[in-house]
Order: sequence, then structure tokens, then C-alpha cells
Amino acid sequence: MSKIKALLTSLLLAELFFSCKKSTDIVPDDSSDTQDEVNALENMELASDYTWNTTDEKVITLNGTTGTVNGTGATISNGILNISSAGTYKISGTLTNGQIVVSTDDKNLVRVIFNGVNITSSKSSPLFLDNAEKVIVVLAEGSNNVLTDASTYTDVSEGQNAAFFSQTYTAIMGAGNLTVNGKFADGIASKDGLVIKNGNITVNSVDDGIRGKDFLVIRGGTFNVNSGGDGLKSDNETDADFGYIGIEDGTFKITSGGDGISAQTNVNITGGDFNITSGGGSSKTVAETLSAKGIKGLTSVALNGNFTINSADDGIHSNTKVSVFDGIYEVSSADNGIHADNEVVIKIGTINITKAYEGIEAKFITIDDGNLSIVSSNDCLNATAGNRTEQNDGAILTINGGYIALNGSAGDPLDSNGSMVQSGGTVIAHGPNSSPEVPIDYNGTFNISGGILLASAPGTQMFQAPSTSSKQNSLKLTFKSQNAAETLFHVKDDKGNTLITFKPVRKYIGIVFSSAELVKGTTYTISTGGTSTGTLNGGLYSGGVYSGGTEKGTFTITSAVTSVSI
Repeated sequence: MSKIKALLTSLLLAELFFSCKKSTDIVPDDSSDTQDEVNALENMELASDYTWNTTDEKVITLNGTTGTVNGTGATISNGILNISSAGTYKISGTLTNGQIVVSTDDKNLVRVIFNGVNITSSKSSPLFLDNAEKVIVVLAEGSNNVLTDASTYTDVSEGQNAAFFSQTYTAIMGAGNLTVNGKFADGIASKDGLVIKNGNITVNSVDDGIRGKDFLVIRGGTFNVNSGGDGLKSDNETDADFGYIGIEDGTFKITSGGDGISAQTNVNITGGDFNITSGGGSSKTVAETLSAKGIKGLTSVALNGNFTINSADDGIHSNTKVSVFDGIYEVSSADNGIHADNEVVIKIGTINITKAYEGIEAKFITIDDGNLSIVSSNDCLNATAGNRTEQNDGAILTINGGYIALNGSAGDPLDSNGSMVQSGGTVIAHGPNSSPEVPIDYNGTFNISGGILLASAPGTQMFQAPSTSSKQNSLKLTFKSQNAAETLFHVKDDKGNTLITFKPVRKYIGIVFSSAELVKGTTYTISTGGTSTGTLNGGLYSGGVYSGGTEKGTFTITSAVTSVSI
């Protein structure tokens, strides 16, 4: 196992195991060899990297194209500050057209303290970390530091393409400020791994904002990234051990022309506040050959935190798996809110998808708990293998709990090209504007054994209820005439107790209702219209008193699915 893979994995394991506040442990998919990974982390990123004796600092003062060096290990000539030995260097001042270069074969680290530097280069990267065992860049408390390159480079040796460019393991820390203006391409880029412990960092870049090719690990800090390409990126395509992004905490504002956060393999976020606008936001569209997703991890995405995502592409995307462990999500997307080719798992959290083509899409969708509100122009929950068949494709939508409100204007709120299973939770499906789209659509079976299911249908064509093999009873109701949008639907039992008061957002002629309170042999009364003093949540009232409605008829539960026309 490589040191870099171990660094990232053990970092995430520590955070995930010890910050878990729920009864269900949050464990990454790859949790093998945990102790080896912890040991490797200790060998890679050391606590001593971030502490030092101030008496060891070598003070460097820059002035235009020259400067002074107090101590050995560094020289300055013709605007170039060369650091050629391991040690701690405290730098202040300005280079108007120059560069800081770190290049040493020493086996100890180089620590560079920015204590108010402003470096501008018209030729290449203002900061070039060429060769070292490791480099720690420290932002001195209260300091303001600026790196700015030019729109064209005359020196692109070693692939320099960023204002802050590194070819070695690099860490950034400190309570100071760093502004990076990448006018040529990237803002901050490492061809190795990049760790950011903290800092107040602003990046403006033509291409990618912050890039760690092998991995990008962020422990905390405040970030404002404006990039023409991807905002945060890790893109090693040749080694499956690399290409990771791991974020423990921090405050992020990311505005990107490409993806907001993009990893070749895994994105693992265990905390933080994120405001991401990608590709111009959900009012824009991008060509199929481009990518402007909010968060993308091709192998997997695992999330916990607070997210506001406004994307011209998928809000959250993986080619394999997306896991939501907790957090708050506000998503507006021109494509899918959350998409994975294979699996989406929602453990718990508050997910509000206010705009999407399809809300959540994967072959296997599992919702264990949480509060979900999804507004989409097509399907809200879509379990599909992606082959566009009308046959059972093996997809499964599983709902074990949660409060789920679905509003699909021109699609199916609940859709599985395979089967559906509901064992708990509350699911409210506001049907589409017109047939042949329906509130519930499945090609296999839909077995319900617990929870509440409510769905309104605009027509009777292809109108489906749960399967007759279900353990919990359901009502499949068809009215003889259409009910106007927002006309209340009310059911009470033979003792006058309210079972349900539902307010569909669109006109409806059909209702599907399933509840443990629907008991075989019991008679119930249906009313429409009227008002309720209860609290409305996603179309379902809780508490309060229903009054003023018109009784439409009664029904008696006779089987797992009782079909009624009134």
C-alpha cells in the first residue's frame, strides 16, 4: 500500500470513526488494513511538520528584484530567490518580476513562512517548488500574501502551469491570508500530493483552482475559489491508489466553469460548509463532452456537511456510488440532483432538491432515513440500469425510513425500471401534469410492509399501486371526475379518527394510499375539499382539525390492494 493512499485513507478513517454521532458507524468502502494505513500516515504527515523553533528561522526580505538573506541555504539574484537547503525560511517583501524556487536533495523538509509576500512573475510560476523531500508553506498569522503569474509563460520547464506550482508533497498551513492569481492556467497545483491544514485562501484562475494530482486533503480553512476549470481537483489517471479528495472541515465558496469538486477516484467529505456554483448554475446547460458537476468522484462520493450546490450538470455525481451519511443539501441542477451509475445510499440528512431533470438516479437507491424534498421536471427517484428498457432491468428502489416529498411535473415521482421496496418512512408523491406519466411506475414488483405512501395521479392510464404480495394494505382509488389542484383528500376510520389529510399540488383523479392503519374488514370514509388547521409538510397535514369537506363515499379493506371507484 502506497504512503499517499495510506495518508488519505487513514486520515478519513480517523475522522469518520471518531466524529460519528449516530448509532450507525460511518465506515468508508475500503476499510481494510486500517492499522497499516495509520502507521503510514505517521510516517508521511508528521505533527512536527507544523511546529518549529523560531530561533531556527532564516529571515529573508525581498525588495523589487533583490533582497537580503539572513543565514545560509538561500540566495537571491536577478529577482530569483533560490532555496537550496532544508530548513525554515521566513520571507517578507515584494518581487515585482521574480520567483521563489525550492530545489534541494536534502532529506529533511523545507519550511517556507510567508510573512507578507507579494510575488509577481511575467515568465513562469511565482512559487516553484521544484525538488524537496517535502515542503510546508506557512501563512504567518495576520499576514497578507499574494502570488500572481502572467497570461503567457516563457519558461514552462518541468510543466509549470500554476502561480503556486509544486512537484513534491506539499502542505499549507497558518492563520494568514493567501491570494493566488493564476492568469496562465491553474492557481495552486501540485504534481504530487497536497495537504491544506488551514488558512484563508483565495484563488482566481483561468483553469483549475486548487489541484493535487495524487491527492488533495483539506483539514480546514476558508476558501474562495473562482476558476475557469474545476474548483478543487485530483486527477491522477494512471494509478488507482491516487486521485483522491478528502475534506474534514472548512468554509468553501467555489465558482467554477467546470466541476466544483472533481476527483478521478474518491471524494470523501466529513464536514464543512460548501457553496458551489458550477458551469454558470442550473439556468445554464453544458455540452455532453464537458463536465460542470457540483461534486464528482468517479469511483465514489461520501458526504457529510452543509452544501449549497447550483450546477449546470449533475449536482452530485459518481460513476459508481454516492453515499450521504448526514448533512444539509440544497441542490439546484440543470441535470440530475444526485446521480450514480450503480448505487446511491442515503443514511440520513436533509436533502432539498429544488430543481433537477431527475432528482436522484442510480441502479440501486436506498433511503434509510432523512428529510427529502425533490422537485424535478422528470422522475424524482429513478432506479434504473440506464438501458432505457421498459422491461425489468434489475434496478431496486428501497425505502426504509425518512420523510420524502416528491414533485415531478412531467415524469414519475417514484420510478423503478426494476422493483421497489418500502418498509418504513413517509413517501408523498405529487403526480405529474398529465398522463401517461404516473406517480408510481415500476416494471418488477413493489412490496410495501411499513410506513405511509401517498400518491396523486392525473389519469388512470398505467396507474399502479403496490403489489398484491405486499404485507401492508393499500388503497387504489379512482374518482369519477377530476379534482382541482390543492383540493384536500381526507380519510377517516369508522370511529371518526383522521388517517390522512393530503393536499396534492396538481389536479388528480387517482389516489394511492398505504398505511398500517388500513386494516382488513374495516370501513373508511373519503372526503374531498374543506380545510385543515394542521401543519402542512410536503403535502401532508399533521395534527390539527379537518373540516368543511364533502363526503364522497366509503370503502372497506378486503385485500392487500383494495381498488375503489367513487
